Amino acid sequence: MSLEYNKNTLSACTSILIGKKATIDGSTIVGRNEDSQASWPKHFVVHEHTEFPETQKFISKANGFQMDLPKTRYKYTSTPEWTFKEGLFEEDGFNEYGVAMSATESAYSNQQVLGADPLLEDGIGEEAMITVVLPYIKTAREGVLRLGEIIEKYGTCETNGIIFSDKDEVWYFENGSGHYWVAQRIPDDSYAVVANQLAIQEVDFNNLNDFLYREDIIEFVNDNNLNPAVKGFNFREIFGTHDESDEVYNTPRVWWGQQFLSGRSEESPESEDLSFVKQADRLLSVDDAQDYLSSHYQKTEFDPLKKGINGKKYRPVSLAKTQESHVLQIRPDMDLDVACVHWLAMGVSSQSVYVPFYLGMTDTPAEYKIGELPYDSKSAYWTYKLAGVLLDAHYSEFGKMYQEKQKDINITLRKMLRDFDMQALSKDAEELPQFLTDASFQLSKTALDGYKELIAQLITDSTDFSPLNFKHDSNL
Repeated sequence: MSLEYNKNTLSACTSILIGKKATIDGSTIVGRNEDSQASWPKHFVVHEHTEFPETQKFISKANGFQMDLPKTRYKYTSTPEWTFKEGLFEEDGFNEYGVAMSATESAYSNQQVLGADPLLEDGIGEEAMITVVLPYIKTAREGVLRLGEIIEKYGTCETNGIIFSDKDEVWYFENGSGHYWVAQRIPDDSYAVVANQLAIQEVDFNNLNDFLYREDIIEFVNDNNLNPAVKGFNFREIFGTHDESDEVYNTPRVWWGQQFLSGRSEESPESEDLSFVKQADRLLSVDDAQDYLSSHYQKTEFDPLKKGINGKKYRPVSLAKTQESHVLQIRPDMDLDVACVHWLAMGVSSQSVYVPFYLGMTDTPAEYKIGELPYDSKSAYWTYKLAGVLLDAHYSEFGKMYQEKQKDINITLRKMLRDFDMQALSKDAEELPQFLTDASFQLSKTALDGYKELIAQLITDSTDFSPLNFKHDSNL
């Protein structure tokens, strides 16, 4: 079996970012679908706080990028690949200071910009970003600055968008070329959805509270005659692309997110002028973030689950090639170990469930640390994938039953999380880590057991759909 795979050639994620005053409970909420291959397992791990005796060196197996790392590595969670042959791709997690990071939303830069500042083959890429940034920062803003410094010094091999958040701020970072970047803080009362395009628009260089950037980016743009506007500095217009493929592959997902969260409008799914930052028509919850990342243009003519031409016209948010989907929620007025919840859906988000894991846990369940190629029945990734495969074969017959089971599991998980939150209040500092670990394990087991029941039902009910079936005469 060949395991040849180059994730750097793929570009297929969708992201959501929500400020704390835009949410129903004051949480900051960010999330992303990691889309890559239909069968490519992910794991979920905890890296404990470590004091190394000497400076560490990171060397990427993906492209040879290397840099020195501090002796102190903070505790952090991540979702690495099942094999490190092509690199780590740790993708998303929290660190012990309650900073969340998700990397990356792949994007594209135009040829004029890349001609002036090309990407570097051995620069930092998606594969390395979580590993060399998340364990070494104490705030979201600090994460933006650390990644910016790395890109300025070493360059980058890709055009990417990266999410950072803490209990107070949500940031979106974009590099538009080999060494140039900007980042924008999502206003507390707003949200953003991003889909494989450079998204940041007008940059206010006098507002360092809401914008960070490479210091000489204006000079770079002016010296190379890159700004097509008479006035202003629109990062998307200067650095991004406007290809026909954007109108089919990318912008419809942004349009759909804005239609879902801000209400229906007359804007076109193929519009190149959709706003980056928007305000919702209601206070948003973690359910809204998960529903968007699990969506596929439901109740529209573009739903791929509907028969017809338009059902396959636009690339949906939830994709068969999703490896995992995550929502990183930081709730207010709680100990960080309890407040930070890593909601993780293995496999296709619309066919999976988001299981909540506490930052304060010291380990992840065994099922989340196994799973390779081919299929492994003990793996969490493969359990959720199997359920989806069985559903796909007979969606019209099993879709409603499947959704009802998902709903039942989701309700149970939310009830359990509330109960665990309350119990955590009575735990002292020594008891809390083990309690949160046990709680996370119970939440995971509840979801996996529910899906194993679902799989058993799907297999049982599918046996009557064989093409070798034949309607018997009542007299036989």
